[in-house]
Amino acid sequence: MGITAKELAKKLGISAASVSMALNGKSGVSTKTRQRVLEAAAEYGYDLSRVSAKTASGKNVNFLVYKKHGAVVTDSAFFSALFEGISNACREEGLRLNIHYIYDDEEGISFQLDRISFADCCGAIVLGTEMDASTFAGFKSLPVPLVFLDVCFEEIPANYVLINNRQGAFLATGYLIRKTKKQPGYLQSSVTIRNFAERADGFYTAIRAGGMSASRCIVHTLSPSIDGAYCDMKALLESGEEPAPCYFADNDLIAIGAMKAFKEQGFRIPEDIAIAGFDNISYSAIAEPALTTVHVPKKEMGKSAVRRLLEIVSDKSALPMKIEVSTTLIERGSV
Repeated sequence: MGITAKELAKKLGISAASVSMALNGKSGVSTKTRQRVLEAAAEYGYDLSRVSAKTASGKNVNFLVYKKHGAVVTDSAFFSALFEGISNACREEGLRLNIHYIYDDEEGISFQLDRISFADCCGAIVLGTEMDASTFAGFKSLPVPLVFLDVCFEEIPANYVLINNRQGAFLATGYLIRKTKKQPGYLQSSVTIRNFAERADGFYTAIRAGGMSASRCIVHTLSPSIDGAYCDMKALLESGEEPAPCYFADNDLIAIGAMKAFKEQGFRIPEDIAIAGFDNISYSAIAEPALTTVHVPKKEMGKSAVRRLLEIVSDKSALPMKIEVSTTLIERGSV
């Protein structure tokens, strides 16, 4: 016969109320305590099916937006489209979506997560764009099924939905090489996230595939915003920095900011310098000239995250899965 919640509390030396809150995903206990209770429940044979059945019947989905610095995850068109995809999918499934922002600040991630109620919650989607592996553990111990969006840690089994960053960067860089017949430079973000690291991998793979030396690429490190990239690029040009004949940029914001600086210094786009971006934000279509870029189906990514969450809620034995959403190249006037 399995152990009762009261007996479990006695074994752990904590109150029965704490055990109940931990098992049912309610606030009031720390993430560490919750994990300890869940592990002990499994070890001593507590009937977790009662908890699972209650959780699976929940009508809430928590969308947890993690911000380490906010330099990349902002209230931009990219993340608005992701949220719209999640929201639409939840509405179609009759689920209520709750959004919570988690900050890497003095309060601590565990403290912030402990204040969020997971009662009547079937699962959570975690926006991990700015997340690193050290942050991951705090989220992984939450008492509901999880899908991590816009991030993947190959060394940690979990459910992920993300962009195929390498593919997109490879497509854009290869296009630059074919169109210009010259070696592309790289407009690299000064803020490091896994997405940008994967795009760098795709960029250099395309350089080598084109028979060029990666060590000969001109690389400029710019802030990942229009104003920041513009100021950084302007300062580099005014200091006498020689530009490359074409560039791949980590995102559209960097590309558009750099284009503005190039034009102010008398360079013509694309005659003197060709540029390709990544993300296909709405502003890229009305920039002057319109920006060649990599399109990411942002709404579909959000919908895919909800669909995957519902799959693992209904099938507890489902194996962790990594879902990469393909990208497409949008040819415009900047190349």
